[in-house]
Amino acid sequence: MRIAVIGGGPAGLYFSALMKQLDPSDEITIWERNAPDDTFGFGVVFSDETLGGIEHADEQVYRAMSERFARWSDIDIHYRDEVRTSGGQGFAAMSRKELLHILQQRCAELRVAIHFRTAAPDVEELAATHDLVLASDGLNSAVRTRFADVFGPSLDPRCNKYMWLGTDRVFEAFEFFVKHTPYGIMQVHAYPFSAGQSTFIVEMHESVWRAAGFDVFADLEFAPGENDEKSIALLKEIFAAELDGHALQANNSKWINFTTVRNTTWRHGNIVLIGDAAHTAHFSIGSGTKLAMEDALALAACLHENDSVAAGLDAYEIERRPVVESVQRAAQASLEWFESIGRYTDQHPDQFAFNLLTRSRRITYDNLRLRDDGFVEAIDGWYLSEQTDEAEAPRPPMFYPLRIKGVELPNRILVSPMDIYSAMDGVPTDFHLVHLGSKALGGAGLVMTEMVCVSPEGRITPGCAGLYTEEQERSWARIVDFVHCGTRSKIGVQLGHSGRKGATKVMWEGIDDPLETGGWETVGPSALPYGPDSRTPREITIAEMDEITAQFAASAQAAARAGFDVLEVHCAHGYLLSSFLSPLANQRTDEFGGSLENRLRFPLRVFDAIRAVWPADRPLSVRISATDWADGGNTVDDAVAIARAFAEHGVDLLHVSSGQVVKHETPAYGRSYQTPFADRIRQEVGVPHGIAVIAVGAISSYDDVNSVLLAGRADLVAIGRAHLWDPQWTLHAAADQGYRGDAAEWPAPFRAGNRKPPTGRTDGPPPRLQLVREAARHHAPTRRWTPER
Repeated sequence: MRIAVIGGGPAGLYFSALMKQLDPSDEITIWERNAPDDTFGFGVVFSDETLGGIEHADEQVYRAMSERFARWSDIDIHYRDEVRTSGGQGFAAMSRKELLHILQQRCAELRVAIHFRTAAPDVEELAATHDLVLASDGLNSAVRTRFADVFGPSLDPRCNKYMWLGTDRVFEAFEFFVKHTPYGIMQVHAYPFSAGQSTFIVEMHESVWRAAGFDVFADLEFAPGENDEKSIALLKEIFAAELDGHALQANNSKWINFTTVRNTTWRHGNIVLIGDAAHTAHFSIGSGTKLAMEDALALAACLHENDSVAAGLDAYEIERRPVVESVQRAAQASLEWFESIGRYTDQHPDQFAFNLLTRSRRITYDNLRLRDDGFVEAIDGWYLSEQTDEAEAPRPPMFYPLRIKGVELPNRILVSPMDIYSAMDGVPTDFHLVHLGSKALGGAGLVMTEMVCVSPEGRITPGCAGLYTEEQERSWARIVDFVHCGTRSKIGVQLGHSGRKGATKVMWEGIDDPLETGGWETVGPSALPYGPDSRTPREITIAEMDEITAQFAASAQAAARAGFDVLEVHCAHGYLLSSFLSPLANQRTDEFGGSLENRLRFPLRVFDAIRAVWPADRPLSVRISATDWADGGNTVDDAVAIARAFAEHGVDLLHVSSGQVVKHETPAYGRSYQTPFADRIRQEVGVPHGIAVIAVGAISSYDDVNSVLLAGRADLVAIGRAHLWDPQWTLHAAADQGYRGDAAEWPAPFRAGNRKPPTGRTDGPPPRLQLVREAARHHAPTRRWTPER
């Protein structure tokens, strides 16, 4: 093949070397506009996983890199004059300049033609005269810009400011310095990359940056390669203690806003984007160089394995995109955490350290225990001290009780409200008894009903349950009595009105599809349908709002008589109260539309009416959608204001979900994807008002539950579909974690099955093969970077 490479950074060089190894007859030319010794930045970090791939693909490059690595396994977190260290992480870093030299030399050995200080020919000309054009031209890719209509780039500049610097202080580990300054919180990400240097990245929110006066310095005009010397001088003063008499080193060091790059596709004909031209991931979870070299390896392999360039590029994007998107999701969580670091600076140093380490959701409670069980034992001890004054052994965070008003939940697991569409004329059936009863028998601390409707017209489907007749109340009381008499679980009811999403088929016949016969008139804040195929609601009148308010109150009284422990008002997912909150569904011009304050009036009126009749010793919850996931809709900033309004009206629990408000939403799905919303609402509303917060959404493992709780992101965790898969989810989680106690008590008839049965063949006990037993390991072996000086 004839291959043109635009950009001689790590991605372009490494790809070229790999392709030449696979087929020495390939004719590969690299154009690089800079000189061979020009490079910006300091150190680059690699994971053990990436290094394993490099070693397998090109042992010569790997050996050369290994000779120059700084290696360590500890992370030090400096916070409020204390240091917490977590080991077992595994890092390798080296100078970016030395990496480029290694790759340049390897390309020269393999006879790859490199033109330094030379702009590449026109990309269309290259595409016409070459089999493949590799666009590895970086963050500000000219190729991506040229064909933006095809690549579909999305550039997301973030609000934090950061500056790449170096220092001659050689740190022994990855250092996070979280510093309280007169201007606000500043943080440093620092790590060694040689025997004489470390990378020193300073980051802060733009408001802190402006308060410190850096904006004045940054307004100056800088020549290419020039450093912001005034800012650097001030940073040296601010971080004098951290530098410990050492210098700050600059290399084209100026303030930058990190930009997340995404593209709809990475290829256009025989042109392919790679590295930062295709995607970026925040530096707090690893280097862009690591991602770029992984790209190069995957692309070279896919081209080699396929018969044509087109097939190879297709295979590359199919294989590589899910990996990159997973990294970008983790990076997004990490960068957002650092953007919001000020929310966590009242946390205890132990919790703060755990929170920081698990911020991306890639590292979890169990994962940290594998890496450094001593670190987790210390965190467990702190968490125990926060939960009880009694002398007892630490337990997994999910198995601590939680008291809310007069109700004590035995553990922190909640069965999410899940519509099951199995009622008859609104009356819950034996299916509900078995469904909810099995989850209570399975050990969950709180079992929630599906949305229970306050009127026949308030149902979503004909199969939805209600609480507006005596027969319905009696049926619910039967279920509540079973839960109370047969288990230690508590049971809650969720009350709601379908609004414009009503009169639809049950889920398995066509979710959100309008009933063809037997439907009823739907109402909403405005005459706007949920989706293009939905029924158009009639705009609700104020008189009808009063009537529905009374229906909510009557249903709440019935719920109290039935014995429910908790009542939740459903203000999420686009149903009536939720649609009043959203500007996409509520376009009224009276006092119930327009501003958020006005849009809150009706939901708050309903909440107040319920609160007036609900027993004062039982908790009241509200479920909200933290974002509409659509342009022009509510955002998490609005959700904080909504949560605060309910807090001021006396809510005891805030259940934080998202979306389902409009059909054209575009959610960013992923593991625990809604937890950051719960986290923010807990920090800004829950903690100040003493309100418990529930996290929900794609949380299915006890490891994630424990991570959420221990980091302080929520007080309870709602598990939905995992309970449909395994009604004994909580009891099984206890067994898997070796927990036995009141927080996960097996019902007496089930106790004979409280040990996980063996599956298939099991090996017998192993023989002793050690003359002298090794001491049990309680702490990860500390490995610091301590080169001979």
